[in-house]
Amino acid sequence: MSHDLYSVEQVAERLGLHVRTVRAYVREGRLKALKIGKQYRITRGDLEAFLGPAAGALDEPPRRTEVSSIVEVERVDRDAAIRIANLLLATANGRPRDDGPLRVETIYDEARERLKVIVVGGLGASADLLKLIEVWTERGR
Repeated sequence: MSHDLYSVEQVAERLGLHVRTVRAYVREGRLKALKIGKQYRITRGDLEAFLGPAAGALDEPPRRTEVSSIVEVERVDRDAAIRIANLLLATANGRPRDDGPLRVETIYDEARERLKVIVVGGLGASADLLKLIEVWTERGR
């Protein structure tokens, strides 16, 4: 059994739980932990014992899910297309990358007054960006 030590935050991230939930498990005795100073540390063996048969998942890298979306917005003038493209790019580049990079490409067809937005990234980040597009297009009506 390995004696790797994990912080409560690392265990929470690995298990997809909130940090408070992991701390509660430790306080209740459901998850064995060492207290070092003011912080808990969980050994790999204790984490494997807590997980039971699911412990094999510790050796697997976390599963990533990615989404690709194409959004076409019609009746957009050139200035508005530039504003929305800048807003989307700034939003994508300025957010924390918890679920991987968020890539945004925009293409403006001036003859058709159509803005095409291509979004590739994690589910949550992509959904947030698509919601921003929805709010912008609803406001533009």
